[in-house]
Amino acid sequence: MDVRRSGDRFRGGDPATGDSAGIETLHAFSFGRFYDPDNLRFGPILACNEERLAPGAGFDEHPHSHTEIVTWVVEGELTHRDSASHATVVRAGDVQHLSSAAGVRHVERNDAERPLTFIQMWLAPLRPGGAPSYTHVAGIADSTPYALPEAGAMLHVRRVSAGERTAVPDAAGVYVHVVRGRVAIGGEELAAGDSARITESRGLEAEALEDAEALVWELAAV
Repeated sequence: MDVRRSGDRFRGGDPATGDSAGIETLHAFSFGRFYDPDNLRFGPILACNEERLAPGAGFDEHPHSHTEIVTWVVEGELTHRDSASHATVVRAGDVQHLSSAAGVRHVERNDAERPLTFIQMWLAPLRPGGAPSYTHVAGIADSTPYALPEAGAMLHVRRVSAGERTAVPDAAGVYVHVVRGRVAIGGEELAAGDSARITESRGLEAEALEDAEALVWELAAV
């Protein structure tokens, strides 16, 4: 198990000035100008970005291709528009999945009057190309994992109260990102923003040291 701490993430954006005014980003993997050859990916996971957008801030229209983009809103509301005519507002507890396939353009903004925080994860598809697609699942339940067969992955949302335990999937690879609270896995304590990269997971449990929420990726290969 490889634990990465929140404070060690690459910091992008600038809440005050320039084209990225009102945007702060924390990168768990190499991203853009933040390059670390020893931290490029974990299995199909290419990025896990925590985005913080002030009211009125956002990312203007930009392209993506050959990437599975999964978004989890922590607080606030994310306005999404794309070149395939999808326009939605994504709220806390929703899962959004944009399969960019051969190419798509989209806009992401905070059009609300309060701050927005969301986690965005990029995964490499097993096969490139195809037609882009879009899925928005409102209020996904803990017991309903979101399957991403395009990348050989499945997303589990874990919300656990202090003292409760939940199973970590037995899989070739597991990626855990703590959204809020604190959990213990395999003798390691993880706080909000921390992550764990686990290979050949067998019989592990996560214990909530306080009320917690975590995103857990079950990976077919790493």
